[in-house]
Amino acid sequence: MNLNEVFILRVIAGIFGGRKLKIVSGTQTRPTTDRIKESVFQMMGPFFRGGICLDLFAGSGSLGIEALSRGFSEAVFIDRSKKAIQTIRENIQMLGIEDRTQVVQRDALRYLHIAGEKKQSFDLILLDPPYKRMDYEKLIQTIQKLDLLKAGGFLYCEHDPNEEIPLHVEGFTLYRQTAYGQTTKVTIYQQTTSKE
Repeated sequence: MNLNEVFILRVIAGIFGGRKLKIVSGTQTRPTTDRIKESVFQMMGPFFRGGICLDLFAGSGSLGIEALSRGFSEAVFIDRSKKAIQTIRENIQMLGIEDRTQVVQRDALRYLHIAGEKKQSFDLILLDPPYKRMDYEKLIQTIQKLDLLKAGGFLYCEHDPNEEIPLHVEGFTLYRQTAYGQTTKVTIYQQTTSKE
């Protein structure tokens, strides 16, 4: 059965609350459920006054769009899948937020290094890669080493409950870790130091 036939993806709250979003076709992308989105944004916000969000492994772009809907001023969407990039662009166009977004087709780690070279930094970084296919520790350490998260900013990691994920990362505080059923766990860090 096609995921698009059984899963409705929508923005939960904010200026686009209730708007439906397109889902990436096929079975490679696993959308974050409404329940998880609502819960985690309540933990981190639930609403924001500006800031820049990086949605890595963006899929349909629903997490980054949720951040924009709740008050972030800009969002960067990264995915290496051509289908995902096309879906993100369609969702952005449908909401009329092209001027607040950047969409890049690129490998996640490669993008992080490019952002580091450009001295970019973000207020929220969203990590939701395919389960059991990415080294979270490497991703998190790369973000920390390149100083990509602003002081006070959040790093969101959605992962399989059985995946190894570091609880202690230099410069980060473990803000919250919550399990959602048997299939998903969310770990949120907050940047507590800055190299500036």
